[in-house]
Amino acid sequence: MPAPKASVCVFCGARAGARPAYTADARGMGAMLARNAWRLVYGAGDVGLMGEVARTAQAAGGETFGVIPVHLLNREVGKRDLSTFVVTETMHERKKVMFMNCDAIVVLPGGGGSLDEFFEVLTWRQLGLHEKPIVLLNTEGYWDPLVALLKRIVAEGFADPTLSGFVQIAASVEEVEAALSAAFG
Repeated sequence: MPAPKASVCVFCGARAGARPAYTADARGMGAMLARNAWRLVYGAGDVGLMGEVARTAQAAGGETFGVIPVHLLNREVGKRDLSTFVVTETMHERKKVMFMNCDAIVVLPGGGGSLDEFFEVLTWRQLGLHEKPIVLLNTEGYWDPLVALLKRIVAEGFADPTLSGFVQIAASVEEVEAALSAAFG
């Protein structure tokens, strides 16, 4: 397996969600990462969209780096056949290890955990702690309410207008690929 050119942290659901498009985009994301020799960094689960991204990346020959806290090994079915499999003590450690081992972040549809991960890296960016690209894959408009909320936060004076520039919105895996290609040079 060739060394990855870059590493992309993918935050996404531990469930498949209600629409087939979510699974299709998760699979497309895994294939796209492998095709570009970009290492997948993710939550090490073998369920939901997490599992779809990882299995597809693996099937296409991609490198995978999974991080899971000990208390989720059974719940998220820790995927132990990854290129790298890290077990942490806490959720916070998981996020830190994932973040420290990536060059960009992509957020697919997901629930509270995905939102927690997104807002943490967005806050760190807002505070000037990193300059890594953050891309929301807005499958069938899933993140439209979040995008509206971010605009409202700025409009209501709770964040500087620069906040909007910290997040790129992509309507397709192809748009994610273009954003990451531009970021990685």
